[in-house]
Amino acid sequence: MQTASKKIINGWAMYDWANSVYNLVITTTFFPAYYAFVTSTEKFPDGISFLGRQFVNTELKDYVLAFGFLVIALLSPILSSIADYKGNKKNFMRFFCYLGAVSCGLLYFFDEHHVTLGLLCFMIAGIGFYGSQVFYNSYLPEIAAEKDRDRISARGYSFGYIGSVIMQMIGFGLVLAMPDSQQPLKITFLLVGIWWIAFAQITFNRLPISPKSERKSKNHALVNGFHELKIVWNQIKKMPQLKRFLMAFFFYSMGVQTVMLVAIDFGIKELKLANSKLIITAVIIQIVAIAGAIGMSRLSTLYGNIKVLSLTVCLWIGVCIAGFFMQTELHFYIIASLVGLVMGGIQSLSRSTYSKLMPETKDTASFFSFYDVTEKFAIVIGLFSFGFIEGLTNNMRNSILALVVFFVLGLAFLILTYRAQSKSAQTL
Repeated sequence: MQTASKKIINGWAMYDWANSVYNLVITTTFFPAYYAFVTSTEKFPDGISFLGRQFVNTELKDYVLAFGFLVIALLSPILSSIADYKGNKKNFMRFFCYLGAVSCGLLYFFDEHHVTLGLLCFMIAGIGFYGSQVFYNSYLPEIAAEKDRDRISARGYSFGYIGSVIMQMIGFGLVLAMPDSQQPLKITFLLVGIWWIAFAQITFNRLPISPKSERKSKNHALVNGFHELKIVWNQIKKMPQLKRFLMAFFFYSMGVQTVMLVAIDFGIKELKLANSKLIITAVIIQIVAIAGAIGMSRLSTLYGNIKVLSLTVCLWIGVCIAGFFMQTELHFYIIASLVGLVMGGIQSLSRSTYSKLMPETKDTASFFSFYDVTEKFAIVIGLFSFGFIEGLTNNMRNSILALVVFFVLGLAFLILTYRAQSKSAQTL
C-alpha cells in the first residue's frame, strides 16, 4: 500500500494535538494539583470516605482511575467490533472524543463538597480519551505504508506534546495571573474540553470513511468483538515474535503508564512542590518527550526497534530506582527530564513495532483493540498495585520501587523477542 496524502497524515496526527491535552495537562498536572488541594489532610484529616472505608487521597484516585481503565478494557473489543462491522470507526471516535471533552469541562464544578463528582468526571474523561484512542490507533496501518509507520507514529506523538505544551503555558499564565487562587486550575479544565473538541474537528474532516465494499455485514457485533479477540489471539500464538513482544509490552506498560499517571502526585506529596513548579516540570517532560519520540524513531532505523525498546526499558528501571532515593527539587527536575525522554519514545515505538509485527489484515481495529486491551489491563494492575502499596505502607516511594519488577519482566520478554528474530525472516 501507499502512504496517504500529507493532508490526511497531518489530519490524523492532529487528533494527538487535540486529545493529548487531557492526558498530559489534566492527568499529569492540573488535576493532581487541584485534587491534592481539595482532598488535603487539612480538609480530610481522616482520609477520604468512599464506600464505607477511609482511603489515602492518592490511593483512592489510583483505584478510581484503575476502574476506569478496566471499563474501557472491557468495552474496547465491543467498540472495535461494531466499528469494523459497520465501517463507522470515525463516528465512535467522535462519540468518545465528545464524552471525554465534556467530562473535562465539568471538572470546573469539582470542589471539596463534590469529591465524588470530581473523581467520576476524571474517570469518564479517561474513558473518553482511551475509547477514542482505540479507533485513532487503528487508522495508522490504513493510512501509512509499513516503512513510514515509525515516522508517522512519532509525528502523532510530537503533535500531541507540542499541543500540550501550548495548553500548559496557557494554564501556567493563568496561575501566574492569580497565584493565590485555585480558579486558574478550574478554568484550565474548561479550556481543555474546548480545545479537545475544537481541534478534533480537523481530524474528523480529513480522515477517510471506510468504503462500503470493506464493511462487514455480520450480526451479533457485541459477541463478535470478543470472538474476534480470540481469533486475533489464535493468530498471535502462531507468531513467536509478536506474542513475546506483546508480553513485554504488557509488563513494561504496567510501569510506564503508572509512572506517567502518578509522577506529579509524587512531587506534591513527597517534595511539596508548588503548582507553578509542577507546571514547569510537566512542560519540561513534554518538550523533552518530543525529542524522545523523534530520536527513538531515528535510532530504531539504525539499530532496530527491539534493541532501542530494550535500552529504553533499562532507562525506566533507572528512573524508578532514582525516584525511590529522590530528595530534592533538583532531583525531581532531572528525573522528570529523563521520564520525558523515554516516555515519548517508548509509546511511539511500541505502537509502530506492533503495527509492523501484526499480519496484514483489513480488521485493523480488532488487532489494535487487542493491543489496547493489553495496555489497559496492564495499567489496571499497575495503578492498583501502586495504590495498594501506598495504602499499605503510607509511603509512595515504596510503590515507585515496586514498579521495577514490571520493567524487569518486560525487559526479559524483549530479550526473548530479539532472540526469536534469528528464527524469523522479519527483523526489527
